Amino acid sequence: MSNIRLFFLNSLSADMINKLDKSQSHYLVKVMRVKENEVFSLFNKNGEWEAKILGISKNVVEFKIIKQLRQKENTKELWLAFSPIKSNYQNFMIQKATELGVTKFLPIIFERTIVRKINKERLEKIVIEASEQSNRINVPAIEESQNLNNFLKNNSINLIFTDLNSNNNKIDKSKLTDKPVCIIIGPEGDFSEAEREKILGFKGVQPIKINENILRSETAVISAISIVNYVIN
Repeated sequence: MSNIRLFFLNSLSADMINKLDKSQSHYLVKVMRVKENEVFSLFNKNGEWEAKILGISKNVVEFKIIKQLRQKENTKELWLAFSPIKSNYQNFMIQKATELGVTKFLPIIFERTIVRKINKERLEKIVIEASEQSNRINVPAIEESQNLNNFLKNNSINLIFTDLNSNNNKIDKSKLTDKPVCIIIGPEGDFSEAEREKILGFKGVQPIKINENILRSETAVISAISIVNYVIN
C-alpha cells in the first residue's frame, strides 16, 4: 500500500471511477512519479479509501476506488481562537496545530492585532496538506475573522484562556463538559485589560498560565494545544 494520501472533496464509494484535479494529478505524476495500476489513498470526513490508477491522460489521473481503509473519525472537538500574525509564522502555526488535532480555527481581531486580514484560501491549503501528511481524516474548518465580542457570544464551548496574569497552571478536567474545548491565544502585544476582563467574564472559562516566559504566538499555540490534549485525552 502506498503512503500517498490525498484529500478528496467529493463523496467516495466502492467501485467509483473519477478523476483528480490538475493540481493533484500533477503531484502524483510529476512529483511522486506514479504509474498506471499503482495505488494510493483518498480521504475526506467520511473515511479513507484505497484507489487504483486506471490511466493518465494529458497529465490527468483517472482512478477507481477499490476498498475502504478507515471509517470516519469520531474526534473530540478542539478549537483554536487566535490572533492573525505574519504569514510565515502563521502558516507554521496552522500546520502544527492541525497536526496536533485542532478541528476548527477561529481568527479573532483583537485591539492589539497587527495583521488584520487572513488569506483563508492559503490557510485551507495548509490544513489539507497537514492533514494528508499527519494521517488525519477530518480536515479542520477555518472560520471567517471576527471580533472578540462576537466570539464570546458563543456559549457552546469550554473556553481555555491562556493568561499571562493567571496564577493557575492546571486545567480542571472535571469542569469540562461535552462541548468543544476552545483555546484562545492573544495577539503579539497580549490582550488589553478590557479584553481580559471580557474573557474572564465568560461562563465556565478556565484561565491558565502555560509558561513563566513570554512566548511567541506560534509557540504559545503549540504549548497550549499540547497541554489541553494531555488533559482531555
